Amino acid sequence: MSKLNLAIHGAAGRMGRRLIALGSIDHDVKLAAALEYEGHPELGADAGEAAGVGKIGLPLTSGPEEKVDALIDFSTPEGAAAAIALCAGQKIPLVMATTGLSEESKNNLHLAAKEIPIVWSPSMSTAVNLTMKLCADAGAVLKNVPSGCDVEIIERHHRFKEDAPSGTALKFGEIIAGVMGQTEHVHGRAGKPGKRPRQEIGYHALRCGDNPGEHTIVFGMLGETIELTVKASNRDCYALGAIAAAKFVAGKPPGIYSMYDVLGL
Repeated sequence: MSKLNLAIHGAAGRMGRRLIALGSIDHDVKLAAALEYEGHPELGADAGEAAGVGKIGLPLTSGPEEKVDALIDFSTPEGAAAAIALCAGQKIPLVMATTGLSEESKNNLHLAAKEIPIVWSPSMSTAVNLTMKLCADAGAVLKNVPSGCDVEIIERHHRFKEDAPSGTALKFGEIIAGVMGQTEHVHGRAGKPGKRPRQEIGYHALRCGDNPGEHTIVFGMLGETIELTVKASNRDCYALGAIAAAKFVAGKPPGIYSMYDVLGL
């Protein structure tokens, strides 16, 4: 079987470096492009050296120079907009792993999906996506608890993360609201907000140190509580999931796919 010609967009970033490092040792992958924005100070440098794994003979460039079977974007909201345009223009299957996208970028993803296959997920982690399914199962049962069930979502990330709450936390809330029926999404509380409304989900974002990602979903009832927690100890879980998504999306028909599709959940 031929190797997947893979491009990494945002290759000099924290996640991009891990994608380069792990992609360089994946026997099913050939790193075909390590992409950064025009004017990036590291353009021309060896992507492997930038990732801390030594020379791999692949320079950081602002555009792909050979055929690409799939592209992973793990950059910034601004970088994601450029990746969507690139993939739509060159008909490259896309894995969109960047969160905090603008409404314009979200609309452009849907438009691009008419022409190319796209895996779009707020988290590439196997454990996170499995926990999302467990939350949906729990919510389907707990919505019928006679005393009611309150849902709170607590997330922790590193000090450098720019969006809050995380896209993953928001996706947890979307999934739970879809089965339990909550209509209000509240981000933090202060002052005297009064008695907790039954129809809301509360989100609380912590930013500290180098935490790569942690989410706790609390289902609170009268007399008992369920907490589902998923933690990453490093970024490799996200990178490995994104590479699995790239292998999945290459050759698929146009449309939007999720990590549920990739993982068969």
